Amino acid sequence: MKNYYIIDFDSTFTQVEALDELARISLENHPDREQIYQQIEDYTNLAMEGKISFRESLAGRVQLLNANRSHLDKLVSQLKKKVSRSFGRNKEFFRKNEDTAWIVSGGFKEFITPVVTPYHIKKENIYANTFKFDKEGNIVGYDENNPLSDEGGKVKLLKALQIDGRIFGIGDGYSDFQLKESGLIEKFFAFTENISRQSVTEKADHITPSFDEFLYVNDLPRAISYPKNRILCLIIGDVPEIAVHILKRDGFSVRTKDTFEEKYTKDVGMLLLANNIRIDDEQLARADKLKTIGYLGDSKGHLSRLLCTEKGIVVFDDKKIKKRNAEFIPRRMADFINNGDTAMSRNFPNLILPRLSQAHRLLHIHQNVPGIMAQINNVYAENQINIISQFLMTKGDIGYAVTDIHAAYDKNLLKQLKQIDNTIKFRILYK
Repeated sequence: MKNYYIIDFDSTFTQVEALDELARISLENHPDREQIYQQIEDYTNLAMEGKISFRESLAGRVQLLNANRSHLDKLVSQLKKKVSRSFGRNKEFFRKNEDTAWIVSGGFKEFITPVVTPYHIKKENIYANTFKFDKEGNIVGYDENNPLSDEGGKVKLLKALQIDGRIFGIGDGYSDFQLKESGLIEKFFAFTENISRQSVTEKADHITPSFDEFLYVNDLPRAISYPKNRILCLIIGDVPEIAVHILKRDGFSVRTKDTFEEKYTKDVGMLLLANNIRIDDEQLARADKLKTIGYLGDSKGHLSRLLCTEKGIVVFDDKKIKKRNAEFIPRRMADFINNGDTAMSRNFPNLILPRLSQAHRLLHIHQNVPGIMAQINNVYAENQINIISQFLMTKGDIGYAVTDIHAAYDKNLLKQLKQIDNTIKFRILYK
């Protein structure tokens, strides 16, 4: 049985609500534009939360637009720049699933089609409303016979299509949840990368903060190996807002706290610490998922760099307390998570790696003992792996081996690499 993926457009495939954006274009010179913008936004939110019917919302918004074809051209140009980041990086998924990845939206084909077709989504798999125009090209209404213009339109459409397969719905609004409520789809994934509506998320089968997360939980091909929203980044103490912004923008699950609370110990993947924050050795020893620590000051005397090294935790600190390091340190942390770079680390071999492209990168952190590289390369040889490039650096008791390989390999390879004697941490990256 085939899997079908029913994907919403506004605030899902794109970061914005297209009709709201169209209003800002068409009403740019209108004296009451701010008041009208707010009315249009209110119509959008009330419908998305299920408080008014979709048709009532649609009719109200279209009536207020005062838009024409030239405004649509400007809108399309803007929307192409506002495709949600996690959809943008997973174009390959749509190429491989071009027959079963569909856009189903209460928006309009006139702006949806030119935005999504570059992502290998077929025109015949785009289901949306259509505008009505007068002779001068002004928008005067929409096709009211289209089921998507009506309340419960997505449900009506799917009933009419009679799809023979397992259907997964992805969206941010109440009309998307209605598909689950109708029993027509297998699971509903509330997409929250751009906006989170409690009335929708509380009813979802799964909350997906990114399209990467959806692909990961369904074991589907994806552009990155592990969704960054699953990596818990704790920020402890009085840390400059720019540092918090950098890590949030990169997609990590960021939480800001005054102290390193015990309940986060087993799940934390990244720690960014303000100057003079101290981490207890016993708590650090239990933080088994912790991959990197950034310290906005000199970490000496505040955390055990030796213990971090023994656990394979890469430390970046700010010995001279320079102002620019409020940006520099979190970026170093992100570069290690995203690319494997350890440049400017205080406790690890300093390695700057080329950007990863069309390959899988295997990161092997180990005790620096004789013969370990021979064991690593024997595993690659036994599995007939074609190595694209390989990097090794050591520092004291720690060794860091990075190997880029082609994506086609038996997953048992990863298990074998983790089981090599003196392995401390092993991680796989691809993007």
